[in-house]
Amino acid sequence: MDTTLDPLSSSLLYYDEDGNETSINLFEQPDWQVALWAIAYTLIVIISFIGNVTVIWIILAHKRMRTVTNYFIVNLAFSDASMATFNTVFNFVYALHNDWYFGLGYCKFQNFFPITAMFSSIYSMAAIAVDRYMAIIHPLKPRLSSTTTKLLIGVIWTVAFSLAFPQCYYASTKFYFPRTVCMVEWPDDYGGKHQLSYQIAVIILIYLLPLLVMLVTYSLVGQRLWGSEIPGEASDHYQNQMQAKRKVVKMMIVVVTTFAICWLPYHIYFILGSFNRDIYKQHYIQQVYLAIFWLAMSSTMYNPIIYCCLNQRFRSGFRKAFQWCPFVKISEEDNMELQHMRTFHMRRSYRTETTSVVVRNHANEPEDTTSKLIKA
Repeated sequence: MDTTLDPLSSSLLYYDEDGNETSINLFEQPDWQVALWAIAYTLIVIISFIGNVTVIWIILAHKRMRTVTNYFIVNLAFSDASMATFNTVFNFVYALHNDWYFGLGYCKFQNFFPITAMFSSIYSMAAIAVDRYMAIIHPLKPRLSSTTTKLLIGVIWTVAFSLAFPQCYYASTKFYFPRTVCMVEWPDDYGGKHQLSYQIAVIILIYLLPLLVMLVTYSLVGQRLWGSEIPGEASDHYQNQMQAKRKVVKMMIVVVTTFAICWLPYHIYFILGSFNRDIYKQHYIQQVYLAIFWLAMSSTMYNPIIYCCLNQRFRSGFRKAFQWCPFVKISEEDNMELQHMRTFHMRRSYRTETTSVVVRNHANEPEDTTSKLIKA
């Protein structure tokens, strides 16, 4: 799957007096438009990098946050931060000038890495959906351990590298005076059939299939969590656990929906281009591509915002990370949200101690702490 505006279709090729093939960029934008697009893309890189690195720090620096779900969120954050850092600016410059300035090595990398990072992102979300399904629908079955989770993340990246390898292998640069283009040339690809087949396979594997898995799992989970009311005689602990599970599922549904919406126009763009390459020659297509690519890349910056808005522990973590800002105030409750549960109020009576722990147990990975306190 090519990741940029078609470099040849968006150029006019002709032969000069010496018989050399020459190209002219069909698209020229006024400086004010270039400046606006540059600001828009720069904001993605800054917000995505800072936000996702902060999410990784919140989880890895606080023992209470190191849960199965959050390990997958770390992988998702790493994929998003990497995508924004290594892909956004370079593709923006290329789409703007239709001239590849970054050499053959980075041409191969920028055709390879976006598919890898996107695969890792969406299958991390799918793994979270399956983990939530097992925890809520089949709570008595064994859960993933931290070691198994890390191995599964390694498998996700291995499969991602394998799927994206053809893009790296067949990527090349070509010089059409006075410009250099970065492109993927499939061997013996008459009529673009190989390219189209690969694009369809990629879209199925890194978009449609995982979204279908998440649609099914979250539908079943939602039916269990929201389909019936919590019994009135249920304990406060049980009610808090149910509310916590609902909050986590709601947060992840928002994350998945945002991802799906942001990437849908991008996939449609390349599928349509595979069937009819003349659309790349339309006078408006560069603006369309820049808007579509911006929307797709913007998916990398939304997740930290969603976590902060919908999850108390992440909100406390962000306050702690940015407490150096004059307008950010961190409270004792924020510190309590992030510290380990068993170090809290140990001198109080059993009843008071249990109640205080339950009140605080309302974030993204509920634990049954009553048994721990009885043993202590």
